[in-house]
Amino acid sequence: MDTQSYVPVQPGVGMEENFLSLDDILLSHERLPIRTECIFPRLGFLEKSGDTQDIPEGTKMELPLWLTKGLYERKKKVLSVELPKVYREGWRTVFNADPKVVDLHKMGPYYYGLGSQMLHFDSPENLEIAQTLLQTFIGRFRRTMDSSQNAYNEDTSVLVERLDCLEKNLFRSGQSGLHGFQSWEKGQASQLTASSLVLNYRKRKLADVQP
Repeated sequence: MDTQSYVPVQPGVGMEENFLSLDDILLSHERLPIRTECIFPRLGFLEKSGDTQDIPEGTKMELPLWLTKGLYERKKKVLSVELPKVYREGWRTVFNADPKVVDLHKMGPYYYGLGSQMLHFDSPENLEIAQTLLQTFIGRFRRTMDSSQNAYNEDTSVLVERLDCLEKNLFRSGQSGLHGFQSWEKGQASQLTASSLVLNYRKRKLADVQP
C-alpha cells in the first residue's frame, strides 16, 4: 500500500487562498513595500532602521502579505501599499512584449499568486495588472506544457528553474499525465475497478430485492 507522510495540498486559485497549502503559506510571507498613514504605537521594533518606540506616520517599510492584508482598510486608511517593481508599468511592458523570455522564478517565485493578491488593494493599476497576469500566463502556458511532454525521462532542472511556482505545478502535472498515458499504452496501467460507492449501492439494491 502506498503511504505518504504528507499529501500535497493545491494552492488557492486567483485571489482565494488555501491555508492548508504550503505554497500559499509561503506566499503569505512575501514582503510588500508599504507606507504608514498613521502612527503605529509601540510597534517601533518592527522598523529595524529606527530606534523609536512608535512607528511614525509616513514611514516606508516592508511587511509580509498576511499582515498587510490584515491591516489594510479602504475606509480608514492605516497604510498604503506600493506595487512591487515586477508589477509596475516598466515590467508590464516587458511581459506584454514577450513573456516567454522572462525568468519568473527570479522575479517571484510566486509571480501569479502575489500578483493576484495585489488586487485586494485599491490601485488605479489593478486592471492593467490583472490583464498582464492573464496574458503572461497564456503566453507561457503552451511552452510549459510542451516542455513537460517532450522532456520525459530527462533532466528537467534547467527547464523548470525559470518557472513560477504555479507553472512548476503545471509542468509536473503534464509529466504525470504523460507517464500515466504511456503506462496505459504499454498495458502497465492498474486494472480499473468499480468504486466502493458503486459496490455498496449494488449490495443495497441486492438486499432490497432479496426476499
